[in-house]
Amino acid sequence: MPGLITDLLISLDDRYLYFSNWLQGDVRQYDITDPFNPKLVARVHLGGSVRGPVTVNGQELAPIPRVKDVELQGGPQMIQLSLDGKRLYVTNSLFSSWDKQFYPGLISHGSQLVRLDVDTEKGGLSLNHDFFVDFGAEPDGPALAHEI
Repeated sequence: MPGLITDLLISLDDRYLYFSNWLQGDVRQYDITDPFNPKLVARVHLGGSVRGPVTVNGQELAPIPRVKDVELQGGPQMIQLSLDGKRLYVTNSLFSSWDKQFYPGLISHGSQLVRLDVDTEKGGLSLNHDFFVDFGAEPDGPALAHEI
């Protein structure tokens, strides 16, 4: 399955580049201190079109994460890095018509906002299981969060 990069950003210190891969379901961190030789230093799987225990190119994909006992829906979409570079916030709704086609569960369950903790010294990303905004629990029904 091809990737679909829907957002990217560069840290304020110009050390790391981050992007969200909506279809394949991961967020990646590249060390770009040498811009002619970027290095992948971290990758966190948050969902995507390929769900369930599956092997791709000889590598088994991690299961879809659960945060506060809720399975993440869709794939990572918009990203926003905190000013100190230590927290990367991620939503998972692209466009409602695309969400409906690729991730029907997103429409019925609503989107989510999660936080990735960033290692700014050595590089690295980890899903923070204490931070979670569930837009499916809105009073007027599931909502789709796009921009952060």
